[in-house]
Amino acid sequence: MDLRDLKLFLHLAESCHFGRSARAMHVSPSTLSRQIQRLEDDVGHALFLRDNRTVTLTEAGERLRQFAQQTLLQYQQLRHVMDLNGPSLSGELRLFCSVTAAYSHLPPILDRFRAEHPQVEIKLDTGDAADAVEKVHSGDADLAIAGRPETLPASIDFMPLGLIPLVLIAPALPCAVRTQATQPQPDWSKIPFILPVQGPARRRIDLWFRRQRIPNPVIYATVSGHEAIVSMVALGCGIALLPDVVLENSPEPVRNRVLMLENVESVAPFELGICVQKKRLGEPLISAFWSQL
Repeated sequence: MDLRDLKLFLHLAESCHFGRSARAMHVSPSTLSRQIQRLEDDVGHALFLRDNRTVTLTEAGERLRQFAQQTLLQYQQLRHVMDLNGPSLSGELRLFCSVTAAYSHLPPILDRFRAEHPQVEIKLDTGDAADAVEKVHSGDADLAIAGRPETLPASIDFMPLGLIPLVLIAPALPCAVRTQATQPQPDWSKIPFILPVQGPARRRIDLWFRRQRIPNPVIYATVSGHEAIVSMVALGCGIALLPDVVLENSPEPVRNRVLMLENVESVAPFELGICVQKKRLGEPLISAFWSQL
């Protein structure tokens, strides 16, 4: 278990509400459930009793709550002592990432960085992940979370965070698009698609079209970024191939209105990571952030 898991557990132990804790801790309810399950696997006991209306701590959960409170307090005291005995960094660090990455990948990194360097001011800008490498290359951002492009500029260093699979989604509500997409053998060439304008996901989608021998796909719309694509699919406008982390971190009312299609040839995942200009890795703030990765 790590400190992030303990913080999530403590918040849930106080709120007794998965949705409220997920929103407050900037994770999806499914992510919160998985992390609590991981804690329960670690300790070998159920931590919460759950039904349709209530969430309550078990006896094991109460013991872990006391342990988590003491552990986090001791960690804060340790960090305070270390900060007093060592140099403290200050200044401004400009980060860029997509809205989804701000929920899914950035919080644990910032938790570690802020614990060591509380006086550093974080400036976070969100937008289309496809623009992330260019933001760093142009100097508009110090660091950015980005999908690794096929050709990485020689001046850019890239630290991998993980692989991001793509999933094919369709509307869950009864409509013509759902009927077409859920046939035993769908004719993908006749179903409208909603596509990202650019980026690693778009390149994999174009490759998928070629493998499916679809030279002229029906394109309902192209969208900057991925978050709005889920909403358009939910409204019945078309289907979409998009990173699974985007769907996972979409608002629950939107997620409930889409379905994942299973009978689809798999698409290769892309690598997500943090990028920075190589020449700036010696700067104290950037070096300190990079070391957290």
